[in-house]
Amino acid sequence: MAGGVRPLRGLRAVCRVLLFISQFCILSGGEQSQALAQSIKDPGPTRAFTVVPRAAESTEIPPYVMKCPSNGLCSRLPADCIDCTTNFSCVYGKPVTFDCAVKPSVTCVDQDFKSQKNFIINMTCRFCWQLPETDYECTNSTSCMTVSCPRQRYPANCTVRDHVHCLGNRTFPKMLYCNWTGGYKWSTALALSLQVQVGVHVQLTVGLP
Repeated sequence: MAGGVRPLRGLRAVCRVLLFISQFCILSGGEQSQALAQSIKDPGPTRAFTVVPRAAESTEIPPYVMKCPSNGLCSRLPADCIDCTTNFSCVYGKPVTFDCAVKPSVTCVDQDFKSQKNFIINMTCRFCWQLPETDYECTNSTSCMTVSCPRQRYPANCTVRDHVHCLGNRTFPKMLYCNWTGGYKWSTALALSLQVQVGVHVQLTVGLP
C-alpha cells in the first residue's frame, strides 16, 4: 500500500509544478498584452518628416539665343553668343586673336560645316568706346536744341553693334553733339538757315538802285 501512495504523491507534485508554470505564463502574457495595448493607445512623441519636392529642371531658352543664328559660322556669331578669353595687354590698334567658345544652347559650324564649340576670332585691339561711330548706336536727345557755336553736347548711352568685337563694356556713356533744333536735325537746320540768309542777301542786292 505504501508503494502505491508514493507514485500518487509524485504525480501531485508534478501537477502542482505544471499548474504553477501555466499560471506564470498567463500572468506574464497578460502584462505584455497590457504594455502592447498601452503603446498602441499612447505611441509617444511623433517625428514629422517634411518631403522636399525635387526642383524641376529649367527648360527655358536663354534670351541671347534669339540673336544667335543656328548652324552659322562660329567666327561670325554676335558677341552675345560667345565667351572669349581676352587680353587687355595687347597693343592698341594692332591685330589680335582671342580664344572663344559658344555659350550653352548655341550651335555653329566651322568652314567645313562641322559642328564646333571652340574657335578663334581676329579683331583689332581697342576698347569698345574707342570704336568709330559707325560701329555703335547711341540714344538721341530731341530736347537738345541749339544752333550756337560751338555746338552743345548731351550725355548719351551707346551700344556696340552685334557683329563688332571689342574690349570692355559693350554699353558705355558718351558726350555727343546736339543734333536737333526746333524739331530738325542740326545739319538740316543749318542748311535752311543758309538758304534763308542767301535769299535775303539776293533780295537786298536786287533792291539796290
